Amino acid sequence: MTRRVLVCGATGFIGRNIVEALRRRGDLEVHAVRFTRSEYAADGVTWHQADLRDAEQVNRLLQGMDVVIQAAATTSGSRDIVATPYIHVTDNAVMNSLLLRACFDHRVGHFLFFSCSVMYQPREVPWREEEWDAAQEMHVNYFGIGWTKLYIEKMCEFFSRRGVTRHTVIRHTNVFGPHDKFDLERSHVFGATVTKAMTSTTGAVTVWGTGEEARDLIHVDDLVRFVELAIARQTAPYELLHASAGAAIRIKDLVARIVAASGRDLRIEHDLKGPSIKTSFALDNRRAREVLGWQPEVAFDEGVRRTLDWWRTHYGAGKP
Repeated sequence: MTRRVLVCGATGFIGRNIVEALRRRGDLEVHAVRFTRSEYAADGVTWHQADLRDAEQVNRLLQGMDVVIQAAATTSGSRDIVATPYIHVTDNAVMNSLLLRACFDHRVGHFLFFSCSVMYQPREVPWREEEWDAAQEMHVNYFGIGWTKLYIEKMCEFFSRRGVTRHTVIRHTNVFGPHDKFDLERSHVFGATVTKAMTSTTGAVTVWGTGEEARDLIHVDDLVRFVELAIARQTAPYELLHASAGAAIRIKDLVARIVAASGRDLRIEHDLKGPSIKTSFALDNRRAREVLGWQPEVAFDEGVRRTLDWWRTHYGAGKP
């Protein structure tokens, strides 16, 4: 039986990778949602333009859908998180509230939500899912988006108890790979570093801060495989699972490894006045292995190589 899958945020980084993977399968009818960006060529995909902050449009979209993958969000990098954190709060709360209600109303079988890991405090030992609780304080820069994500997680749990829709909450760490944001205004640290390394005309790559903070990074192919396994294997009404590498890499080491993989002779400089978020942690991913049979397969350096190859094809040699 062919299932109808709706991918929200299909023009974004995670959404586009999911669409490209799912459209190759013969057992799924893939529907992709865009907002302001143009659709791209994707054989076998049905496109929809919609504003997910509008209840009527959301209700029309979800009629007849079997699975909803919610990858739509207002996102950006450290500059906005530090300077204008409120842009990540309101729209994300509104669109997810409407989607969750519509999934219930239209008896959608499965809703998958991409949460994040910003609620976790720094520590050396990787966090497990059950260890976080509301008594913990968040990093000041993540307070708004962190509590917004937690609100949506609890809404998923609430609706899962209504007995209509299965819900998967994916607390993923930093994701990297093809179709990431590579412009310096909106990109996260990985995408920004790739662009700096591949386009530098000064012989240097600048790192904001000291680079001592660390991040747990997962390649997007591993995240897409996580989604496919959740759709196929989750039986519980509600699951909250980590999708992570399980270990953190210091930012200065991340930069050095990207520069080395670029093949360019570049020195690394530090801008101690640049916006940076001094937090370091990793997420334990054993529960995803127990529940879904998933574990990360793309090693960091292999992921860097794949991403740089993709970047050269799409952005290199004078391409826009």
